[in-house]
Formats: sequence, C-alpha cells, structure tokens
Amino acid sequence: MIDLIANALNPQTMTVILAAVAAMATVLTIAMPIVFANPLDKRMKAVAVEREKIRARERERMAQQKDKVSLRQSPKQYIQKTVDNFNLNKWFGQEEARLKLVQAGYRGQAPYITFLFVRMVTPIAAFLVAGFYLFVVTDFGQPATVKVGLCIGAAYLGMHLPLMLLKNKIQKRQTSIKRAFPDTLDLLLICVESGMSIEAALKKVSEEIGTQSVPLAEELTLTTAELSYLPDRRQAYDNLAKRTDLEGVKSVCIALTQAEKYGTPLANMLRVMAQENRDMRMSEAEKKAAGLPPKLTVPMILFFLPVLFVVILGPAVIKVMALK
Repeated sequence: MIDLIANALNPQTMTVILAAVAAMATVLTIAMPIVFANPLDKRMKAVAVEREKIRARERERMAQQKDKVSLRQSPKQYIQKTVDNFNLNKWFGQEEARLKLVQAGYRGQAPYITFLFVRMVTPIAAFLVAGFYLFVVTDFGQPATVKVGLCIGAAYLGMHLPLMLLKNKIQKRQTSIKRAFPDTLDLLLICVESGMSIEAALKKVSEEIGTQSVPLAEELTLTTAELSYLPDRRQAYDNLAKRTDLEGVKSVCIALTQAEKYGTPLANMLRVMAQENRDMRMSEAEKKAAGLPPKLTVPMILFFLPVLFVVILGPAVIKVMALK
C-alpha cells in the first residue's frame, strides 16, 4: 500500500496524470459546443444574414441599379442547370412553392431550386427502386402489368413525398409559433406600455422569446428588419402574416396596420389580442382533450382488454385445469 502511494506521488506519474486531465479537458472544451449546440444562436445568425440581404436588396432598389448583386446562396450548378433545362418553374408553380418554403423556414433561391429538383428526382427514384425490388429482388407472383402498376403507384407517392415532408415541417413550425404567440403579445404589451416603439419592442421580444420558440424569434426579427427598410410598413405586417399563415398572427397584423393608420392605442389592442390568442390556445387544448377518448378506444380494445381478461380469468382456468 505504501509503495502504491509512493508510486502515485511520483513526479513522473503526477505529470502523466495532469497531462491526461489537460488533454481530456481540451477535448471536452472543443466537443461541448459541437455536441450541445444552441439552435437559437444558429437560427439568429441566419436571421442576421437575412437582415443583411434585405438591407442590400432595398439599397439596390432605391438606387435603381441595373446590375443587381444577389447575396443569396446560389444553388449547385448541376441542380440549377437541370431545373432550367426541364423548365420546372412552370411545372410546379413558382409562387406557391416559394410561399410554402418560406412558411417552412427555407428562404432564398437555393432551397427553391433544390425543392424543384427533388420533386423531379423523387418519383423517378421511387419508380426505379420499386421496379428493381419487384422484378429483380423478389418473386412477387403477379403478372408484369401488376408490377408496372405498383411501380407507377410508387412514383406517384414519390412525387408527393416532398410536399408531405414540407407540410410536416410547416405544421411543426406553426405549432411552435402558436404556442409562444400569446406570451409574445404580453411581452410586446409591456414594451409598448414602457414607451418603446413597435420596432424596438419587436427586437426586444425576439431576443427574449427565442428560448421558447426559435421560429417566432426569427419571424419577429425579420419583421423588424422589414419595418426599417420597406417603404410601406403595411407590407412588413402582410409578409409576417404570409410567412406564418396563422389566424391569430393575421388578426394581430391587421390590428397593427389599422393602429398605425388610424392612430389607435397599441396597448389596448395588444391586451385584447393577447387574451384572444390565449383563449384560442386553450380551446385547441380542450378540443384535443375531448378527442382523446375516441382515439383511445381501439388501443384499449386491442391491448388492454385481452390483458384484463387474462388477469381475471387466468386463475380460474388454472384451477379448472388442476382439477382435471
């Protein structure tokens, strides 16, 4: 034991232990920001980049320059060439696709071109994969016409798969915004009653609400940038309503537009809107709670009742079998 303690207190051993601790601390220091990255910082950086793009675009528009420099991220060359060659802009609807991508949080030309490319490639890939599986991998036992029909069905599903994923992304984003929006209106009310302008209030609230809803903080920051640089302030509120596509946000944007047009007090409007959005959130929660019993009927019949019958009738069956 004494020799073990002496060896542990040896200067060479202590040096090796300290070096190992320092190396481990260095690895943890480098890995912690990567493993536990803060999504708010990443999204707020993206919002800052988007703000700079809006600023540059408005400066170019005001200067009426012919050669406009685009600061948006350009898509890959082969993707851009494929979209242009097949004229996919007219196939899938340009404005509707752009609006859906913005509602999902994807802005700029690169996500739009990539989405068009994926919508073209996905059905082809689904058709080829289904054909390879049905004709080569497995013996389906059906005629070739049935197999071809299944391949066409797979291609049809592949064509709608990007839209389904995009709608799912939009729904998740809207849910996050909807949950945090009443609290956002309360914070806006506090800021406005303290004497802040609507731009300063939106900027302050976007910084505070980010811990609760990153998409909402992003949208408020973009609205602040648009209020600063767009010539028509109503357009900034309309853009916010289009990007979120929520009834509560739309009503607040209309009320803000009317308040600036007619000079009505913002504090009273925000107080009423906050209460209305909170009531809407509560009614939706009650609706989901009311719809829970019908949804639980089938799982209870399939999983709960058989186990209950086994527990109740099991001892009686065991006794009967023992008597025999």
